Amino acid sequence: MTTITINLPDALAERVGGAARAVHRPLEEVLTAMLDGVVPSLDDVPEDMRTELVDMTWWDDARLMEAADAMMSEEDQARMVELSTDGPSSPAAQQELEALRAAYGQITLRRLRATALLSIRSGKRVLAVAIADPPPQPVWDTGPVGAALS
Repeated sequence: MTTITINLPDALAERVGGAARAVHRPLEEVLTAMLDGVVPSLDDVPEDMRTELVDMTWWDDARLMEAADAMMSEEDQARMVELSTDGPSSPAAQQELEALRAAYGQITLRRLRATALLSIRSGKRVLAVAIADPPPQPVWDTGPVGAALS
């Protein structure tokens, strides 16, 4: 385990503290989970995409939505299916198939990363509301039935 000291803006520290209290977990555990969700594992990522996937952390929501919705063109999809089904008929067709598969893989990685970041970011407003207006504490009935349950 590595120990790191960081300076956080007060508002962020309050949000993280509120999240930790809300889930009844230590602050360090909440921060670790958040970082684990935001910083991608790059072990299985092609070298040429590593920087982009990390850089996506700083993209605004509109750009992330665009990446999350991206699709390979219908023509390229059809061509990839055709080449995959029939098998490449020449070295050039094999190269074309490999390029189409690589492009498909890149689009998929961007979509997954964008979706993950948007999912994490969507919790910001939920946490802010929960911290500002915590739910009321349950009131236990102390009548005969409530006393029997105690």
